[in-house]
Amino acid sequence: MHEGILFIVSAPSGAGKTSLVKALLERDPHLALSVSATTRPPRSGERDGVHYHFRDLPTLRAEIAAGAFLEYAEVYGNLYGTREADVRLGLRPGRGLILEIDWQGARQVRARFPQAVSVFILPPSWAELERRLCGRGTDSEAVIARRLAEARADMAHWREYDYVVINDRFNAALADLAAIVAAERLRAARRRGQVEQLFADLPPV
Repeated sequence: MHEGILFIVSAPSGAGKTSLVKALLERDPHLALSVSATTRPPRSGERDGVHYHFRDLPTLRAEIAAGAFLEYAEVYGNLYGTREADVRLGLRPGRGLILEIDWQGARQVRARFPQAVSVFILPPSWAELERRLCGRGTDSEAVIARRLAEARADMAHWREYDYVVINDRFNAALADLAAIVAAERLRAARRRGQVEQLFADLPPV
């Protein structure tokens, strides 16, 4: 049984990260999604501890000041972050834990968890990214322009990651993501205990 593996998955808006991670979790029972903490109020149907750990602002700021968070950021006036205790609890032997965070959060997590495996998801082209963001039909032109500007800035950080997945065809990108998980589970360093046990069980020469 391999040791627990922490996976970081980042992407610009419109690259399909959330859909890919959701599909990966559905096909791999040994993976789980890390639950972030936030100061924003719950939306309809959201449950504390399932979708987010909902906290008030003073509580979350106190936890951050105490060093309880691997990473955190302010997004549109609300704080979001990943508690170290939640990550360590999720990294049980034989399991994998996925963090869906941006490049800034990924940089913070790698500083504390250098063994984390990072994956950056990209669209096949800029034109396709524009089509996806404009095709949602729910955002104003100003919001789309802001998202495109943010996406361009985010994409510049792809070199900081261990793996890059191009989401051109969804099923192919999902297969690539699953292959990364499988390959990391097979790393010799992660299977050291299992291999050492195998040799310990060998009969004497």
